[in-house]
Amino acid sequence: MNAARVRWLAVAAWLALAPRLAAQQPPTASPPQPAVATDTTPGPRLAPLDSTVVKPPITPMGAFFRSLMVPGWGQATLGRKVTGGIMVAWEGVTLGMTIKTSHELAYYENIHSVNVPAKEQERQDWLVLLVFNHLFSGLEAYVSAHLWDFPPDLHIQALPHGVGASVSIPLPH
Repeated sequence: MNAARVRWLAVAAWLALAPRLAAQQPPTASPPQPAVATDTTPGPRLAPLDSTVVKPPITPMGAFFRSLMVPGWGQATLGRKVTGGIMVAWEGVTLGMTIKTSHELAYYENIHSVNVPAKEQERQDWLVLLVFNHLFSGLEAYVSAHLWDFPPDLHIQALPHGVGASVSIPLPH
């Protein structure tokens, strides 16, 4: 193949691929707009209008109290539906087992069984787990609301000599 033909093929390939390759470049960001200060009192300045701070749909204490009342409610409000579902499911298990154990305890008391103290202890254990689920759900919702803007690009994978984790942190250009 002669050199002229190779050059023409290279130019044709470049012309064919140039628009596709240009699409891979990130768009240029518009210059930041200056913040407009509406408050002239001395003290800290206002944040720029184009601030990228994303606020959660609920305050951390609001999420805590919602999940303290009904486990999973604060998580659902924060968009953590799987975690909220787990909290609701465990609430159902502990509540159901508390009711079941209470019925069994009443039966054992009616027949004057020697197993009454053990059944009372079992009922107390399920009640403790029920209360713990409320507290844990509230605390988990509180922390989730605080970590609302944490980068979601956390990857955990198995490595040859153990487990590794990585976090992608976007840096400004």
